[in-house]
Amino acid sequence: MVNLEWYRTFKAIYQNGTLTKAAQELLLSQPNVSVQLAALESYIGHALFIRLPRKMVPTDYAKQLYTQVVEPLDNLERVEAEFKKSILSKTTTIRLGSPAEFFSVYLAQNLAQLKSYLVVQYGLASDLIEKLVNNDLDIAIITQRNTIHEFITYEPLLTETFSIVCNRDFDSSEFDRLVETEDLDEIERWLQAQKWYAYNSNLVLIRRFWRENFKKRPLLKLQAAIPDNNSILEAVGHSDGLAVSSDLIAGKALKGGLVRVLWQGIHPASNEIYLAYDKTKIEPKLLDEIRNFVTLSLQDFKV
Repeated sequence: MVNLEWYRTFKAIYQNGTLTKAAQELLLSQPNVSVQLAALESYIGHALFIRLPRKMVPTDYAKQLYTQVVEPLDNLERVEAEFKKSILSKTTTIRLGSPAEFFSVYLAQNLAQLKSYLVVQYGLASDLIEKLVNNDLDIAIITQRNTIHEFITYEPLLTETFSIVCNRDFDSSEFDRLVETEDLDEIERWLQAQKWYAYNSNLVLIRRFWRENFKKRPLLKLQAAIPDNNSILEAVGHSDGLAVSSDLIAGKALKGGLVRVLWQGIHPASNEIYLAYDKTKIEPKLLDEIRNFVTLSLQDFKV
């Protein structure tokens, strides 16, 4: 098998024109350069240079070979240089798990604040916890705790509050009158007659809101199941459909006027958000860096 160093030696001789200059560039002795060139010529079965007293003149075959190998070799050397640079600068890597919408809305815009190299993985709480357990993540933003794994630390980050959202131009006059009467049966019947968008057919957020306010499971007309909360808000903002969202998830959509709160409920439903990690495996300085990064990104999420 051909040795990659033979090609690098060939390139150095081709570009410098002499064995001496090539040896100086490669930090090799001139005899070693001659040996590597001879080995490459023997391997490919062609002479690559005409040896003159003070110059190495490339043959036609050498010219063809050079055009084929110079770009890949240059790219490889750039990769090698960048790798060495990252090693010398001791850049650390942080593997962060997060819900996709949370990262795109709040964290992505502040990536320049991080000194470490960030590797992001998206997933639901159960998936992210499993990756923490398997040491595939260093830290994760989790929307629910799992007490089975006692070695995972759940550090409270913030509390999100859920409400029903609608298009900013949605005619809610009839519903507003029902809310004033505080007739929960009529309020529920009106809501059941509307079109709804949800993350999936399990209606997780809607069920949470319904249990808090109506003490039962919802029976709704689901317009679409969309596994992306930002897309749900877009759908609501451009239709007469409804969705249950939180001040965290819908924060920017509410501020920007894409949607508005239709009803917060009589008993607002809330949920705790955590930073989850195994403190025996994550370096304290990396934990502090991510904690500060997330805190900075969330400092103005409230509507």
